[in-house]
Amino acid sequence: MKYLGIDYGTRRTGVAICDAGGKVASPLTVIERQKELIPRLRQIIHQEEIEAVVVGLPLNMDGTVGPAAERARKFAAELQRSFGIPVYLEDERLSSFAAGEKLAPAGYSRARKRKRLDAVAAADILQAFLDRHDKTSTQQTDRC
Repeated sequence: MKYLGIDYGTRRTGVAICDAGGKVASPLTVIERQKELIPRLRQIIHQEEIEAVVVGLPLNMDGTVGPAAERARKFAAELQRSFGIPVYLEDERLSSFAAGEKLAPAGYSRARKRKRLDAVAAADILQAFLDRHDKTSTQQTDRC
């Protein structure tokens, strides 16, 4: 199954994609304009023959749902209505921090790092989902 990973943000949204076997996630792009978000995602889903979407759920460190997680849930529900394919939520606590750690050795400028960070975070979110899904393929996953 081919998945699209999304690190949804109010300013930028990171997008990642996995291989056709559903094993390895890779950063794809960052969408900076919110008004272009749904049309660009529609285009990517069509071109890449995406079968399901994984949206990062930014829970608070104590596991509670805050305003950012509520926005991500609403966005996931909008994607479900717009595209008619399964949309899953994946806990994304510390994904942006981990993405920053991965980019640090590359020596990117601050501006270039910012442009890549959200796509790398989306890949981390998607990879966590793929790893968990692979281990628990017989168990139910958290679908929006």
